[in-house]
Amino acid sequence: MAEKALVVGAGIMGTGIAQVFAQAGIPVCLADTDPAIVQKSVARIESGLADRVAKGKLDEERKQAVCGLITPAAGLDAAGEADFIVEAIIEDVEVKRETFRELDRLAPKGALLATNTTACSITRIAAATQRPEAVIGMHFFNPAQVMKLVEIMPGLRTSRETLAAAKALVLRIGKEPVVARTEGPAGLASRILAGLLNEAVWVLNDGVGRVADIDAAMKLGANQPMGPFQLIDLIGIDVHLAKTKTLHQTLGDSRYRPCPLLQRMVDAGYLGRKTGRGFYDYSQNPPVPVELVIG
Repeated sequence: MAEKALVVGAGIMGTGIAQVFAQAGIPVCLADTDPAIVQKSVARIESGLADRVAKGKLDEERKQAVCGLITPAAGLDAAGEADFIVEAIIEDVEVKRETFRELDRLAPKGALLATNTTACSITRIAAATQRPEAVIGMHFFNPAQVMKLVEIMPGLRTSRETLAAAKALVLRIGKEPVVARTEGPAGLASRILAGLLNEAVWVLNDGVGRVADIDAAMKLGANQPMGPFQLIDLIGIDVHLAKTKTLHQTLGDSRYRPCPLLQRMVDAGYLGRKTGRGFYDYSQNPPVPVELVIG
């Protein structure tokens, strides 16, 4: 019998992770509490693959094969038949703990239980289960179907067997694993990026430069593929804010004190690409930087 995967959370990250599993030939169930969200996410995958077919980068047979491996679902019942489970829901540790309690109840013995969290404690999430040794962090990067890196982070009670299984799975799905030596908030890349991105917002907030100029400076001067505000919009301003808040609270380090402008953006509903407006206006092609009222 073929091994099966379950991705919990049909947002941008969960959708991308489900596509990664399917492209690796692993049947995957994409689950969320709202069936409409799941259906929309599956349609997004199909649309993205159809675009690749139209551009000659993928043949129709391969597209159909990948789509045929993705099953939409509401709720967590599919956990009962899953060998690999990746949670990719909201960055709220208590919500994640409740989800893992339910996964622990439903998932078969021997299933790998992974969280895609960027900043929540793996150990705290694992403690909500009766098998903390089977819980591990597997952090994909956005867009998951494109980015090669998956950071693997063990919790305090994660077993060596689980760590080895997670690394083998990452290689199997065509990604490159980087293993953190120990648990730390936001891991490696995300922790470093959080400080960089937060500083860019402070520079903007202090009136030193405009969005377009700061992005251009970092692309041309630091050889970054996209500017910090383009990246924050891609990540989601709300996601970036949640991560920096967690880092600031956990580490007590002023480097991670979120710029108040981030909260104002979230309060206004400007979350980046997913809402069509963030530091850039995505209703225009190409997107144009937004002139924000600062101060």
